[in-house]
Amino acid sequence: MKIFRSIAEVPANFGPSIISIGNFDGVHRGHRWVISEVIARARESGTKSVAVTFDPHPVRILRPDSPTKMISPIEEKLRLLADTGLDATLVLPFTQELAQTSAEAFISTVICNCLRATEVHVGSNFRFGYQAQADVMRLAELGNKLDFSARIYEPVPMRGGIISSSRIRQLILAGNLSSARVLLGRPYSICSAPARGRGYGTKYAVPTINLAPYNELLPANGVYVTTLQIGNDGPVFEGVTNAGNRPTFGPDSYAVETHLFNFHPVDMTEETPLRLTFLKHLRPEMKWDSPEALKTQIGKDIARAQRFLRGYRRLMQ
Repeated sequence: MKIFRSIAEVPANFGPSIISIGNFDGVHRGHRWVISEVIARARESGTKSVAVTFDPHPVRILRPDSPTKMISPIEEKLRLLADTGLDATLVLPFTQELAQTSAEAFISTVICNCLRATEVHVGSNFRFGYQAQADVMRLAELGNKLDFSARIYEPVPMRGGIISSSRIRQLILAGNLSSARVLLGRPYSICSAPARGRGYGTKYAVPTINLAPYNELLPANGVYVTTLQIGNDGPVFEGVTNAGNRPTFGPDSYAVETHLFNFHPVDMTEETPLRLTFLKHLRPEMKWDSPEALKTQIGKDIARAQRFLRGYRRLMQ
């Protein structure tokens, strides 16, 4: 998948194309349904399949005090979009200037002149232009005027609600990883690196790894069954992860700490990429009377995690 990080990077002769526009946070099952239709239509017509997205997420500019955390930061989002089979993604830098662009100017400049779109596929709640004043009806009107067609998708219902990034965020924040996994179409994972100053050398031989501070979406404080991949193509270890403030050891000190099963020494530095995948919430974080009581509970957590993982592995075969 080609990645254009501004309009200026798009070749002058690019297109014609069939596109979808959105934030695509999480690249969930609803997003992938729309994208699969875009790809199918592009193949039928011999055109390019393109996603148009924004960085940073518009909420970061329009509501800078919002606590919204992203399911998938931009590089992870681009990796997930590439996995769909799209020909290209255009990442538009979201600035105050872009936010103040009129709906017609946005469509004319980006969709028509830059990408030469013949079809635009969006969700029914899609809004665009200055103060998000334009909706899908306006998109269809502009299509009639500027010679492209608009295809509108209704939200996909699943598990008593619709598939949406905001709903998935709520589920993850609540620690409801099984429902989040269904809506995402995959287990929730984050990409980080080892915490600095923890003594990681070339050969790391201790089966406990702390993640560097992570500023995007994390599940509720608690203990989780997880897997951890060390390096982009490195080994994957099963384990249990405590995400929280470690209250048993005194003043709050937030950390995401993973104990790895069947560990063997691996080459790792503080720059080694790590992918932590959350599979199941085991219990809330608790304060124990002593480190010994915590150690006993950790033994119980490990036993429960290993039972879950045996069933999970069978399910994934």
